[in-house]
Amino acid sequence: MKIARSVFAALLFSCVVDAAEIHGTVVDSYLGQPLSNIDIQLGQYRTRSNATGQFAIENILPGDYLLRISTVGYRLSTTQFHLESSETKEFQIVLTPDALRHTDSITVRSGSLFDPVNENQPGQFSLGGNDLKNLGTVLADDPLRAVQAVPGVASNDDFEARFSIQGADFNRIGIYLDGILLHDAVHTVEGTDVSGSASVFNTDLVDHIEVYDGAFPAQFQDSSAGVLDVDLRDGSRDRYSFRLFANFADAGGMAEGPLGQLNQCSWITGFRKSYLQYILNQALTDPSMAFGIEDVQGRLACNVGPRQTLTLDLIDSNTGLNRTSVIRQLGANSLMLADQRLKLANFGWRYTPSDGLLITNHVAWIGDSFNDRNPRRAPLASGNYREWAWNGSVSWMWNSRNPLNAGVNLRSIADAGYANQYNSPTVVQVQEFYRGNGLLTGGFLGQSWSAWNGRLHFSGGLRWDRHSVDAVSVASPQGSLALGITSSTRIELGWGEYSQFPEISQFFSNLGSRALLPLRSTHAVAGIEQRIGVRIRLRAELYDREDRDLTYQPFLDPRLIGSIVFIPPRNPLYTNSLRERSRGAQVFLQRVSANGLSGWVSYAYSKSWMHDGILNQTFPADWDQRHTIGAYAGYRIRPTINLSARWTYGSGFPLPGYYQLYKIPIGPVYRLSSERNTFRIGPYQRLDVRINKVWTHRAWKTTLYGEVMNVTNRANYRFDSMDGYYPSNRLAYVTIDKMFPVLPSVGVVFER
Repeated sequence: MKIARSVFAALLFSCVVDAAEIHGTVVDSYLGQPLSNIDIQLGQYRTRSNATGQFAIENILPGDYLLRISTVGYRLSTTQFHLESSETKEFQIVLTPDALRHTDSITVRSGSLFDPVNENQPGQFSLGGNDLKNLGTVLADDPLRAVQAVPGVASNDDFEARFSIQGADFNRIGIYLDGILLHDAVHTVEGTDVSGSASVFNTDLVDHIEVYDGAFPAQFQDSSAGVLDVDLRDGSRDRYSFRLFANFADAGGMAEGPLGQLNQCSWITGFRKSYLQYILNQALTDPSMAFGIEDVQGRLACNVGPRQTLTLDLIDSNTGLNRTSVIRQLGANSLMLADQRLKLANFGWRYTPSDGLLITNHVAWIGDSFNDRNPRRAPLASGNYREWAWNGSVSWMWNSRNPLNAGVNLRSIADAGYANQYNSPTVVQVQEFYRGNGLLTGGFLGQSWSAWNGRLHFSGGLRWDRHSVDAVSVASPQGSLALGITSSTRIELGWGEYSQFPEISQFFSNLGSRALLPLRSTHAVAGIEQRIGVRIRLRAELYDREDRDLTYQPFLDPRLIGSIVFIPPRNPLYTNSLRERSRGAQVFLQRVSANGLSGWVSYAYSKSWMHDGILNQTFPADWDQRHTIGAYAGYRIRPTINLSARWTYGSGFPLPGYYQLYKIPIGPVYRLSSERNTFRIGPYQRLDVRINKVWTHRAWKTTLYGEVMNVTNRANYRFDSMDGYYPSNRLAYVTIDKMFPVLPSVGVVFER
């Protein structure tokens, strides 16, 4: 009745006073797309935007108003204004996805939404906006878990943030944060067989991630299989805002805003603490192996005049494990206490002295240390990694279509550590120790050309790297070609050579040598892409990667030689005896939209095998998965409700080692074999469903999000460890963990 009286009074008053009105358009800042079906609130007046993002409210009484516009997955927009009698106001409202910096401007995109950041690079996939949140899972809210859903990426482990690209190990994928190659980008328990991992990146601070699965640009150093280029976002220069969140697995907060009266400076910081260990306790074979994490991250950004920008990124992360609750079950070599600490400071300077010249510099310091102790609190393993890094680059547009890029990289690295084994509670034997330092220098030069009105793009580059420890210099040429056959059909070809040097911990280890060679890799990629309008693309790709001089320990694992069990030496040495070849094909269909259905469906076939020159053995790679299928879809079904789902299938990785499986009445038994990686754990399959619901208040909003992991309650398994063997009967004791059953989780976010 109260609302009815107000409406009647407004109509009566409008007969005497000329009413005002407002018009406007709502646009997505990331895609530049008009947003439909968006709630528009102006006091007692309400409406929704139409299919073209436009809205109108008429017969408004003069006065002061607060315009509130909100929808699920976007930040709340509020605008205060005054309306005079008979006045008409026009608004352009730019809504920013939750994971991006608040802005009042639109990203202008010429051509298709799928145009890559690097025009000439095949196999590039961009991940940002709400996809990072929806794919990161409520349980972990982890950008690296979002990357696991990208076409061409394989991961069959619920506990791990790590993954494989086209059959290659995670350690061969370079992860860059704002131009700096990170030493280790995950929370984990170093120096031991880990129970899981989580990335050190806070999703609230990540702007976007570029994934390169082959033939990547020459500016990326010391990476041989793929690259993840992670960009942090700036804080808002317009307003202060904060976000608090909590769910079953973690809790934390984020805040951002201008720096005092310096309206050209902004800051953003985020803190989170994980309670994932309480969930892992229910799923791990050894629940006491569940670990906890906490980290704090921040960024300061300032525009120094119209042509210079300064940034400072800071990360401090800590991982801890405490197994004192099961101390009576632990042996002399069992891990009881562990902690890992990662610190990063990255200072950046971006300078554009003219419209065609860009100079970028980054200076960073990285510290990574860990300590592991046994039940007597005696040391089991320890490590202390330190690095100073400088990356400088120049991009010169000497004409409108042909940029020249050049850069220099310096990395000064020091590392020290050890691993102990106790033959009795008081008698210790050093298994491995290392201490050393080295300087890794490198540079690149690249030139791009465009012709035929932008339909033909060609890029050629050369990279040079040298390590002071082994005094080996490597020259790595790269080239790529992109040809637009029609306005919607594009062919891409890429080829390149890449190198990756051994770690300092391998060069200076008692198991290694200063003469170890860098890993060398050759990539060849061919792809064809069909654009269907500006929002849909169909892409198919073939690839071949050949690797040589991989660092390997051929005598690490027990195995059969004829009918005799080979017992590994106590200190198996590193060699460059391993080669790998990976071939495959992948295809995916992707749709990007700020309104309707958004997502992709993909299939990848891959065959990766290795050959060890010392043992003269050929076997499937540890990350060889023949068939990988993935699907992701997100849809805003109402202005306040968003539904998303992710489905993954993998045909299975090998059980790493020399094992064969025998099935007997009392259950499966593993025995040693003469061939490596012949037994596979089995297919992996998981369906996750997530729903987000928003409630909007006057100056803040609440988001409730729920997720069900493994909706079908599929029983998935993973290899955990090899715990021992008997030479007499060839039995091997292997731990296989069962991963998450159907697992519901819920969380809440308060944002202002």
